[in-house]
Amino acid sequence: MGRNLYILAASLAFFALISCAVAASNIAQQPGSPGDASLWRTMGLALFVLALIAALAGVLSSLFEQAKRRSEETRRRGRS
Repeated sequence: MGRNLYILAASLAFFALISCAVAASNIAQQPGSPGDASLWRTMGLALFVLALIAALAGVLSSLFEQAKRRSEETRRRGRS
């Protein structure tokens, strides 16, 4: 589960970087372009925050999986 969340976080961070690059370039200021620069910056920031949340969830998921594995190993050693 943690690995999937890391992949999701990386994908969201990549799209956030693309959104910020569009906001910084001249593409967002051209007539007929989708939205304006502030919209692209806001979308990039929102995607980056979601990426951070997904990465935190991945870290916590891996942490709890490791704690569960160690407690099972300790329980098995206690029975032997």
